[in-house]
Amino acid sequence: MEQYAQILVIASPLFFLFVMAEKIYGWKVKGDSFKNMDMISSLSSGFTNALKDALGLGISILTYVWLVDKVALVHIPFTWLNVLIAFMVLDLSGYWGHRINHSINFFWNQHLIHHSSEEFNLACALRQSISNLVNFFTVFLLPAALLGVDPKIIGIIAPIHLFAQFWYHTVYIGKLGFLEKFLVTPSHHRVHHAINPIYIDKNHGQIFIFWDKWFGTFQEELDDVPPVYGITVPVRTWNPIKINFQQWWYLLQDSIHTKNWVDKFRLWFMPTGWRPKDVLEAYPLNKIEEPNNYQKYYPEVSRKLEVWTWIQFLSSFGMLTFLFSSFGRLEFSDLLIYGIWVFMSVYAYTELMDKNPNSIWFELLKNIAGLSLFLWKGSWFGLENISGVLNYLIPVYFIASSFVVAYFVFYEFAEKRALHTNLN
Repeated sequence: MEQYAQILVIASPLFFLFVMAEKIYGWKVKGDSFKNMDMISSLSSGFTNALKDALGLGISILTYVWLVDKVALVHIPFTWLNVLIAFMVLDLSGYWGHRINHSINFFWNQHLIHHSSEEFNLACALRQSISNLVNFFTVFLLPAALLGVDPKIIGIIAPIHLFAQFWYHTVYIGKLGFLEKFLVTPSHHRVHHAINPIYIDKNHGQIFIFWDKWFGTFQEELDDVPPVYGITVPVRTWNPIKINFQQWWYLLQDSIHTKNWVDKFRLWFMPTGWRPKDVLEAYPLNKIEEPNNYQKYYPEVSRKLEVWTWIQFLSSFGMLTFLFSSFGRLEFSDLLIYGIWVFMSVYAYTELMDKNPNSIWFELLKNIAGLSLFLWKGSWFGLENISGVLNYLIPVYFIASSFVVAYFVFYEFAEKRALHTNLN
């Protein structure tokens, strides 16, 4: 965990810089709108995923080390050829895991967050799951285990394989000629993120596109069918924690509502989107039927709220970076408590982004928890060793943040609701 956290100390600011560079390019050169809220929601999702992984909040039903120990037919040494073989096996494993995530109701929940943005950009690449608490798909590494590929090889190439999927989440790179034949390119992945009927559930490859061509899931991006991004049952929230569990919530409700006892259990493992007939009729979901006529989720917000959201986001980013840098120093119990507080912070400010009047209570809960931790520890988890000034600004931030959010909820939001009521 400590090694991964140290990687994140470096990687997180780099990803942020790439995201900002793309947005500024789109804004200044292409004339696209900046869409602050969508970007902050995506980056905040990246927060939660990185934090979950760094804290090790998840289990693997079947570990690769166990597989190698039990089923290896031969043991091949650590060579560059074997690294290449392992990379190919890992990519094939990723293809099938990805395809299953798209194919089964239960597993769709742990991938839905990645498709939830109605934009397609580098920021949405960071929309990663916190609901994949149990890893079922190590079994797809069985070919590598049979060959006795050293677990250290997998450990090295796995993060490289993951980070290599970042670059192709963009609309600003067109088709890439010869590379389109074997690599996943931005064009291929735009298809994957689109909800146009011809594009849905296509191009599951992660690095190599030939898996899709071989297994019948390939679709080229068509000039006359511009991709429309998102998911067919839109999330309509900026809160990544809510999005992470939306599908399971729908499945639970369907399981309760259906009168068919067999359906109560089988719906979890039916094809994605399947619902019992009695529930489908009595409790219809707001599903997008005509993608080209769909109006994206983007509630109107004031410039003041956008500025404040950036302050909240950057404050949380700083807090998270400090947490990652503290992995070798703090006890796991402290890291876990700190991590829970970061989750609370993300939940609170993204609820405010949605203009939820209840966001004030989430904000107060987060700030009371933060002040309590500060008083209990006598500092903010040792921040005084880096900067005494920053350490004592922490409680000031908690208090000021409560008043600022109260202003938005009790004045700005209330005023707009009253104006809307009068107009109606």
